[in-house]
Amino acid sequence: MDRVALRGLKARGHHGVFPREREEGQTFIVDLVLGLDTRPAAADDDLAKTVHYGIVAEEVVAVVEGEPVNLIETLAERIAQVCLKHDGVQQVEVCVHKPDAPITVPFDDVTVTIIRSRV
Repeated sequence: MDRVALRGLKARGHHGVFPREREEGQTFIVDLVLGLDTRPAAADDDLAKTVHYGIVAEEVVAVVEGEPVNLIETLAERIAQVCLKHDGVQQVEVCVHKPDAPITVPFDDVTVTIIRSRV
């Protein structure tokens, strides 16, 4: 399976279990790897035969900026479902970064990574 990757999509969301996270919001970063067969698009040099990653990026940002959830696991699942709605996308790996998570010790990042496929 071929892969199309989008790395470092940034958006402000109000996800989290604490009131401060919901009120103030924070930046979330999303990495995606979309699994699909790119041969038909390459053979005909035709965007319609592959995934339009610009549209996927906009949809993912809309999910992050949209309805708040408690867990980044839930956010990752919602993002995966949006990606799998695109024709041709057979699998998606979603990594959600929460670099400003409310943790009381020094850290660089918190991530949740999921892999989902069409059933």
